[in-house]
Amino acid sequence: MSFSILDSLSAFGGGFAGYVIPFLFVLTIVVFFHELGHFLVARWCGVRVLVFSVGFGPELLGFTDRKGTRWKISAIPLGGYVKFFGDENAASVPDGAIVSSLSSSEQRESFHHQPVGRRSAIVAAGPIANFILAIVIFAAIFTLYGKQTTAARIDQVQAGSPAAAAGLQPGDIVLAIDGRKIESFSEMQRIVSGASGRTLEFRVDRGGAPMTVMATPSLRQGKDGFGNSYCHAVLGVSRSMAAGDVKTMSIDPLSAVWLGTLETWFVIERTFSYLSGVIVGKECADQLGGPIRIAQISGQVATISMAALFNLTAMLSVSIGLLNLFPVPLLDGGHLLFYGIEAARGRPLSERAQEIGFRIGLALVLMLMIFATFNDILHLAAS
Repeated sequence: MSFSILDSLSAFGGGFAGYVIPFLFVLTIVVFFHELGHFLVARWCGVRVLVFSVGFGPELLGFTDRKGTRWKISAIPLGGYVKFFGDENAASVPDGAIVSSLSSSEQRESFHHQPVGRRSAIVAAGPIANFILAIVIFAAIFTLYGKQTTAARIDQVQAGSPAAAAGLQPGDIVLAIDGRKIESFSEMQRIVSGASGRTLEFRVDRGGAPMTVMATPSLRQGKDGFGNSYCHAVLGVSRSMAAGDVKTMSIDPLSAVWLGTLETWFVIERTFSYLSGVIVGKECADQLGGPIRIAQISGQVATISMAALFNLTAMLSVSIGLLNLFPVPLLDGGHLLFYGIEAARGRPLSERAQEIGFRIGLALVLMLMIFATFNDILHLAAS
């Protein structure tokens, strides 16, 4: 195995620029808008912002605006932060010595002296900005390229597949799944992909006669167009590509925003479905990827088109926003959890309790990063 891993890493390094440039493009956009959400709401609340950084570590380049904020790009491009007046570090941990010695005028500009509602709004603004960015990107893609739909007509049924066992036949048109109306083949795919091991009720049109079929998608290992392995639930059917079954619809900007919102919600819904599936053993945990996987996919997607790369950017933006809302200390969701407890108790948790919480959060984040990176290396070795 060691030789195959080295070979894979060597191949990965051979196309270094082809992976790194799209990766930095995608990640920089997502991080910038996340931190911009924090920044704009903080400025609106009168909080002084000391630093706006894309990346961590030593500063590569930057400038200071007229309000004293240092805008910079840092050497380690795996995130970013906004540092407020009164913060000790990038995680927005208060500097006790500074916070306790502030004058009344300085307290009005300190993040940690703001009412809990304002602090919550500033923290929540980052993930919300990620969701808004995703909606805007999806809406722009729909407006510029329209929406291609394929009728939910089954063209072929694989022998020995769940679809064959359920009695689905070529020519069947899927009308609804578990009572949810189906208007395209991709809609059917999306429902099936998150339903491994769960029996679904299919309402189908078979030669003009409505029928009900019960089918249970199964989890299978597959490969995408770039040879990457992935785990997904399947029925074992293919779509019809007949001329009358494939359509491209023009989308007006207002409708595109609504479709962009639905697309963003789908990514959120599918993420929760996947994570719950991992917990109960119905999804493959090896699909959790880290920076290496994101870089690889970014480079591969960039070879298709800029629209595909922006689509990946939108999906990653949703994922980053959602991840940051998890109630884990150190993440935005952890801060919101502490503020919720503060609002309920009428006073904040003790510094000791918050310190313990941040240490636990740091440990959890590091374990997730190690697990994701380990998956990335195994993925490279298998590719």
